[in-house]
Amino acid sequence: MFNLILFGPPGSGKGTQSEKLTAKYNLKHLSTGDLLRSEIQNKTPLGNEAKKLMDKGHLVPDEVVIGMISTALDSNPKCDGFLFDGFPRTSAQAEALDKLLDLKKAPIAAMLALDVSEEELVKRLLKRGETSGRSDDNNDMVIRERIEQYNRKTAPVADHYKEAGKVVMVKGEGSVDEIFSALCKEINSRIKTKA
Repeated sequence: MFNLILFGPPGSGKGTQSEKLTAKYNLKHLSTGDLLRSEIQNKTPLGNEAKKLMDKGHLVPDEVVIGMISTALDSNPKCDGFLFDGFPRTSAQAEALDKLLDLKKAPIAAMLALDVSEEELVKRLLKRGETSGRSDDNNDMVIRERIEQYNRKTAPVADHYKEAGKVVMVKGEGSVDEIFSALCKEINSRIKTKA
């Protein structure tokens, strides 16, 4: 099993590239937001617990999210691996994910980190805001605050994987196809190494 984390700030192109990568490499895209919505919709025990917490305005604890990820891993035996998007967001989540994947003998092969300048991120998000209807994508100051939050809270997760030699910086500027090609080059080199 080949597991990847696609990492980068808001507007870095994770969603666009995730679709292309999952199709090419037969990976299952794991977005914790999607998992939460699915578990809640299907009224699973984990989903019910998450809904109770969310209805009170609380964050869903890491253990619940890890439980949902474990269920998703077990429910998709035919895929060649998983592409994690939006998770882990903290060092504690990274450690919990590593423990889970070690138990399943399917560690993270690499964290592909999309490197995009702040000005390019702002430009992309403002453009996305014109069509997405997302209120957080049409205000320059709100966008810059989101990027700052990412840099403060989420970017340190990369340090966790740097220590294991698993972080690969990929230039996230250029055409969608150029970025996809750069990502594929990194994945292909790791798949060959693993084989």
